[in-house]
Amino acid sequence: MVSTNLKSQYDAYVMPTYGRFDVSFVRGEGATLYGEDGREYIDFASGIGVNSVGYAHPDWVKAVSAQAGTLAHVSNLYHTLPGAKLAERLCALSGMEKVFFANSGAEANEGLIKCARKYSHDKYGEGRAAVVTLVNSFHGRTVTTLAATGQESFHQHFMPFTGGFRHVPAGDLEALQTQPGDVCAVLLELVQGEGGVLPLDKEYVQSVAGLCRKNDWLLCVDEVQTGIARTGTWFAFQQYGIKPDIVSFAKGIAGGLPLGGFMTGEKTSDVLTPGTHATTFGANPVCCAAALATLDILEGVLSDVGRKAGLIRAALEEKNPENLAGIRGLGLMIGLSVKGAPRDYAQSALDKGLVVLTAGKDAVRLLPPLTISEKELEKGLKILCEVLL
Repeated sequence: MVSTNLKSQYDAYVMPTYGRFDVSFVRGEGATLYGEDGREYIDFASGIGVNSVGYAHPDWVKAVSAQAGTLAHVSNLYHTLPGAKLAERLCALSGMEKVFFANSGAEANEGLIKCARKYSHDKYGEGRAAVVTLVNSFHGRTVTTLAATGQESFHQHFMPFTGGFRHVPAGDLEALQTQPGDVCAVLLELVQGEGGVLPLDKEYVQSVAGLCRKNDWLLCVDEVQTGIARTGTWFAFQQYGIKPDIVSFAKGIAGGLPLGGFMTGEKTSDVLTPGTHATTFGANPVCCAAALATLDILEGVLSDVGRKAGLIRAALEEKNPENLAGIRGLGLMIGLSVKGAPRDYAQSALDKGLVVLTAGKDAVRLLPPLTISEKELEKGLKILCEVLL
C-alpha cells in the first residue's frame, strides 16, 4: 500500500498524468521489490524494461558510485572516457558504425528521424522527407514521435503534430510498395511493445528491407524496448537477418539510469555534423558507467534469456489458466492475451505480490529483469497462474 501522507503529497504537488497503483516501493534486490510496509513483490516489469539487471546489483552499484565520486557531468563540449568506451562497445555488439547518446527513447527516435531526413535532404534536396511507420506502433510522446506513432488513441489534444508521417498496416507489403516518391525512411518496431507485444513476421521484415534498398529509403529500427538483450540477442534485428541504417535504443541500456540514443550504419554515420543535433545530458559519465556495467552483467545472462522465456511459456501452458487466450512475444518480452480488462489482472497480481504491465487492448505484458533468478521466476509464475485462473 501507499501511505496517506505520500499519496497526499503526490495529489498536492505532482501532475495527475499517471493512473498510479496504490503502492509505494522503497527498495529492491535482485528481481524483488519491497513496499513501504515491508511487503515483497516479485518484479515482472523491471520499470517498463529499464531495470534489466534488477535492483542493487553490486557491480552496477560499484560502477555508478565510483563514477559519481569522480566526474558526474561536463557536457559534450569535451571528451570523457565512459562515453567513448560505451560507444565502442555498442558498435561492436551491434555491427553499427557510430553512436549518438541521448536521454530517453523518445529523444532517441527524434534524433533518428532528424538523421533520416537530413540524409535524404543532403542527397535529394527538398520534397523527400516522409517517414512511414506501422499501424499500432509506438515511438514516443513528444509532438514528433507521437506523429510517428501509429495509434489514434495517442493522437488527441495536441494538434497540430509534426507533418511528414504515414502509417501502414503491419504485414501489408503492398501498402509500402505503392507509397509516393516523397519517402525517405521506414521506421519499424520489430516487436510492437505498447501496441500489445506483437512480433513482426520475419519474411515481411526482410521484404521491407529489400524495398528500402531498392528505393534508397533508410531502414530504421526502433529498439527502445527490444534492444539490449531483451529478446535474447543484443538487438532484435539480429534475429531478423537485416542490417538497419539507423537503430534507436534506450530503456535497459543503463540498468535504471536515463540513457538512450541511436546508432548509424555506413550510409548515415556522417550525416549529422557539428551544430545539427545536440543534447546537454547526452553521454553523461555516470549513466555511461552504469551502461558499461550493465553490458558486462548482461553478457553473463544473455544466453539464458531464451531458456527463461521458455520456462514462462511452459509453466503457463502446463497450467493452462482459463483466462489466458494466447502467448506471444520474443525472448523476455512477453505478451499474454487475456479475457477481460488487462489492468484488472495487473491490479490482482499486485494485490498478491507480483508486478506486471499491460499493453494494447488485451495484453498483460511481462518484462522481468534479465537477471531474474529461477526461484523468483517460479514464485512469480505461481502468482500469475493464480491471477489468470
